[in-house]
Amino acid sequence: MAETIERASGALVRTVGECTLRVETLADGLLRIQAWQGAAPPPSALLRYGFFRHDFEPPAEPLLTAAADAAGRLTFSGPSGETLLAETTPLTTSPRPRVRFALPAEMGLFGLGDQTRERLDQRGTRPVLWVRNVSGYIPIPFLWTSGGYGIVVNTTRRLIFDLGQSNPSEFGFEAAGGSLDYYLLYGPTPREILARYTALTGRPPLWPKWALGLTFVCRTQADSREFLDDCYTFRREGIPCDAISLEPGWMAKDYDFSVTKEWHPEKFVVPSYARRGPTNFLDAARRMGYKPGLWLCNDYDLSYEEERRLAGDSPVEEDNEAVAQGFEDDPHFALKGRRLDTITRPDEPWFKHLGEFVEQGVDWFKQDGANQVLDHPDRLYGNGMRDDEMHNLYPLLYSKQMYEGFREQTGRRPWTFTPAGWAGLQRWTATWTGDTGGGELPLAACLNLSLSGHGMSTPDMEVNTPEGIHFGFLLPWSQLNSWNYYRHPWYQGDFLCDMVRDYARLRYRLLPYLYAGAWEAAQTGYPLLRAMPLEYPDQPEARARRTQYLLGPSLLVGAFTRELWVPEGGWYNFWSDEAVTGGGVVTPTIPADRGGPLLVRAGAILPMGPAIDYVGQRPEDELTLHLYAGGASELLLYEDDGVSFAHESGASRLTRIRWQDDQGQATLTMEAAAGSFAGAPKDRRLELVLHAGGEPRQVDLGRRPVAEAITHAFR
Repeated sequence: MAETIERASGALVRTVGECTLRVETLADGLLRIQAWQGAAPPPSALLRYGFFRHDFEPPAEPLLTAAADAAGRLTFSGPSGETLLAETTPLTTSPRPRVRFALPAEMGLFGLGDQTRERLDQRGTRPVLWVRNVSGYIPIPFLWTSGGYGIVVNTTRRLIFDLGQSNPSEFGFEAAGGSLDYYLLYGPTPREILARYTALTGRPPLWPKWALGLTFVCRTQADSREFLDDCYTFRREGIPCDAISLEPGWMAKDYDFSVTKEWHPEKFVVPSYARRGPTNFLDAARRMGYKPGLWLCNDYDLSYEEERRLAGDSPVEEDNEAVAQGFEDDPHFALKGRRLDTITRPDEPWFKHLGEFVEQGVDWFKQDGANQVLDHPDRLYGNGMRDDEMHNLYPLLYSKQMYEGFREQTGRRPWTFTPAGWAGLQRWTATWTGDTGGGELPLAACLNLSLSGHGMSTPDMEVNTPEGIHFGFLLPWSQLNSWNYYRHPWYQGDFLCDMVRDYARLRYRLLPYLYAGAWEAAQTGYPLLRAMPLEYPDQPEARARRTQYLLGPSLLVGAFTRELWVPEGGWYNFWSDEAVTGGGVVTPTIPADRGGPLLVRAGAILPMGPAIDYVGQRPEDELTLHLYAGGASELLLYEDDGVSFAHESGASRLTRIRWQDDQGQATLTMEAAAGSFAGAPKDRRLELVLHAGGEPRQVDLGRRPVAEAITHAFR
């Protein structure tokens, strides 16, 4: 006899042997499933530290229902009563929590983060989720299927998925300890699944606008003069760039994990009488329009700060029992304990010591993998956890405290990036693919992260090949890392330097498009970088394509390939304006001075800004709308000040633009902008560029027709 979720209470609770099974409706299309032995389930670290939400309002009529049989096997049904997911094995919580589900033929399995770079569809594999250097930087315990649902496992322990490898008709997972605790998310589309996943784990923030420009990382051997020479040369070469940073060579002590780090006394002379102000090298870079950044390594016990915040900033309690008085009056006997951790100061937050550098002019930080990707088998953390629970959690705590620390000190939007993470990282940090170069495998890492709800990723750009330059610039954010080498564009020869300049200028003109996509991600959780299965989950070709992706709704990028699988519909070659018919594999024309194919969807609106060297160089009072014939689309053009959190209080502007071209009858409608913000341009020069079609019969701005003279702007 099966038992079903009670609609009134939103929960199913029953006893199966020595286990308690609970299925709870948290929100529309979101269930939490738990099974445990004993009086109560063990606490969840992801919930305790705020990485998963628990403040949902249960719906009156849930989309999902669940039924359990006598053995504790669950069957989940969708809105129409259809079976979405069915467990195939009895409830198991000991010695390890384990669950298996039926796996229909042809169903695709996607997500799990950067734990493999060999495939997008994970079916037939046995992934082990544990943060590892290079081979598994960002495993994410979130899996979604082409069957219309997703699963999130609520654990920070080592997790093993079996996705049809042992039995082609089953998939499931088991955790290395703890209780059974997972969430079921309904779609049915990937967009809706990601919306529910990021509602649970957090939407990405709206990053500072300058972070969408180009980031350059200097050689680790650089001193202040080389740093400023790099700044100056980007400007002299006409290569737009916003962020520039130093590698570990900036530190007085190489790879300094402490909270007493200082500038290298010979390479970066900062006079004691002028540690802040216009005389130091950081301010010189800022006057040229740069945002300076610093490399960091970390092995600090971050759990003390998390517990302190939970306790309301009270000191973390420790054993203060007095030491018994001995016969000998020796001060050594009066010690209350000895810490093996010589780095951590339990009463001092990690970010506190970085505040001095922020005051001096540092705008952002790079969180190197360093020790956060290494096991700590003998470490006991201040919150009482050992490495089996803290290892995968640590990168989340690191990114969270960096984000919150910078925001609290400055009131500005933080910008940090890291190679390591777990479920929920998209809320706190951007990422790069670690020390693995900028080729096809890092591309696959970026795509798998996008399939896992995290789109703000990039590699170290491969600046010595046209293909690497093409890929590196056509991403949500772009980084060129010189590290131990000479990867400066001007050292690559005229041909490649010119190509870097062209792609950088294109990227900066595309900033209105990229920023609108970043805003959409912050609102909905749908990433700016979109692996093909996100848009076409049922297409076998989409599942196999690891060298192409969508950048926003309108741009189809091919990387390290000359051919593209082009979805149904009309497209245009961005480089030549040639029409491309979708529905198969094509080989678009690529100019000799470009590094790969780039298509635009027919009917697209592609907004472009003016040519600039860095964000904020000039007022954003020019806008070009590239309009592509043969379809219809709508663009929400989002704007704000790009640096503050005033947008959270409504200080922003949104312009709705609609474009429709049907058999030569074209109409453009640009509604009046809604809202405003400090520094918003009052007037704007608008240029319209129509691709592969006739002039529109009507142009409406603010719902009022515009005089026929506007048609002269079309070319």
